[in-house]
Amino acid sequence: MYNLSNIAETVQKYAKITAEIAKVDVEVVNSKLIRVAGTGIFSEGINTDVSENSHVYKNAIATGERQIVLEPGKDERCKNCSLKEDCGEAFEISMPINMKGQIIGVIGMACASLESKKLIVDNLDSYLDFLSQIADFIVAKAYEYEEEKNKVAIINMLKLITRSMDEGAIIINNEGNVDTINLSAKKQLGISRVINNEKIFIEATGDTVNNSKEYRVRIGENVNTVIGDIYDVSENPMYKQVMLFKDLNDIQSNIYAMTSTVNALNTDKIIGSSKKTIELKEEIIKVSNSFSTVLITGESGSGKEVVATAIWQNSDRRNNRFVAINCAAIPEPLLESELFGYVKGAFTGADPNGKIGKFELANHGVIFLDEIGDMPIYLQSKLLRVIQDKKVIRIGSNQVIPLDVRIIAATNKNLRQMITENKFREDLYYRLNVIPIEIPPLRERKEDIKDLIYHFVHYYRKMFGKNFVRIEDKTMQKLIEYPWYGNVRELENTVEFMVNMMERGIINDSALPINIKNADYKASIKKDKIRTLKEMEHEEIRKAVEYYGNTTEGKIEAANALGIGIATLYRKLQ
Repeated sequence: MYNLSNIAETVQKYAKITAEIAKVDVEVVNSKLIRVAGTGIFSEGINTDVSENSHVYKNAIATGERQIVLEPGKDERCKNCSLKEDCGEAFEISMPINMKGQIIGVIGMACASLESKKLIVDNLDSYLDFLSQIADFIVAKAYEYEEEKNKVAIINMLKLITRSMDEGAIIINNEGNVDTINLSAKKQLGISRVINNEKIFIEATGDTVNNSKEYRVRIGENVNTVIGDIYDVSENPMYKQVMLFKDLNDIQSNIYAMTSTVNALNTDKIIGSSKKTIELKEEIIKVSNSFSTVLITGESGSGKEVVATAIWQNSDRRNNRFVAINCAAIPEPLLESELFGYVKGAFTGADPNGKIGKFELANHGVIFLDEIGDMPIYLQSKLLRVIQDKKVIRIGSNQVIPLDVRIIAATNKNLRQMITENKFREDLYYRLNVIPIEIPPLRERKEDIKDLIYHFVHYYRKMFGKNFVRIEDKTMQKLIEYPWYGNVRELENTVEFMVNMMERGIINDSALPINIKNADYKASIKKDKIRTLKEMEHEEIRKAVEYYGNTTEGKIEAANALGIGIATLYRKLQ
């Protein structure tokens, strides 16, 4: 129930106006019969309970109808009043104040003289209309107060919600200053001080990413780029806008969490005890904390991504993101947008929400460009520019995004040969090949085979819930002698097959795949290790030309390195 005491000052003004115009005493009580305002004989005892002798008021509140008492003290409605014998009133009107169907109070008008009574009775309709209008004025003021109170409550609730939101939220007043800013917004903008009515500057970059607009927000010296939306507060005398946003880094983290499938290994988790593997681990540790780009080469299945994640895990960027992209697995038309991202409406068929690219996602971390040899030649030039300038621009945008990304690339192709065939840019090759790491094939580090076999056996027997006892010696020997042209990947698949096929926990020849069971090891060894002199000569000439270049000067240097004359080199090349 609405309480008239909330607008007591206004009610008192209306009571005085009524008393002066009607030349009578006026009293206003609320629904609980507490005197809110009064004039004349009613001016004393404001905010006191008058219910004991207000039986006419009670009737007005109960029925919602106006009450006219021609003979106060003798009227039936006054029979329970303790003052009826000494009532000094000659006439009384009680007008209920009706607000939304509820009686929130009563206006009482009384006179003591018969002369005043006659004047009122003779003009009763006019007095009743006048009192009805005064009641309406009080209701209107009560409405206004209630609406204002509701607005304040809504604003307070909005501020409370704003402060507790995970998203950044800023309420901006009509002067363009910050009225309310929550902890999330302060954190995203790098603000630790108390913000009190400071000016805020918001600039749209023009990009739309993740279905929200990108803005550059500045409060004082604190500036950051955020993704969010601005909502106008219409018809409000105090507040202009509400801005809700997320830090671009948080959005990137969410995307990374949803899409990352990296199985990161540290060097102590790399399986193998061979000299080459130990040297590889030492090399990883040496280069990990450098900012320089790394080019990992090795045959397919040799573990290039394992080495890349080990570099990341041993570096000072281990707590930042590792973003991997396989340049051979993504269709050529989509590779550019995957790498660099795009904004809403950038090209036909693009996601209408826009997309953050892999380089931007990897900012302050590591990006792993697997199968770099399969990158289209036109895209290589754009990649070179990103590496040189250390910045990226989303497709369809003009916003420059500074980059702090370490690049690790990998390939199983001979990039030098691709350069001579104009399939790979020479300048990009030198940008990537700052720190070269070559992973030897598994057949050149046979000491690792046994370690890897037992590692994968225990992994798959746990996965399949099978008991494992041993691998027979002759079976293990066959596995060690096998050339493993598919490297670790082929070995893992073979072990998975053997664990499925083993009986009573023993792996023997019957559990071997047919290609290993029937392999001609001598032929394999000959094919792998024994080459003709002609083949060796061809290989060394090719290596020399690739190293020194296919130019005239390069061929002269290659001939000197091979210990032959330039004419001999040209003849052999032909």
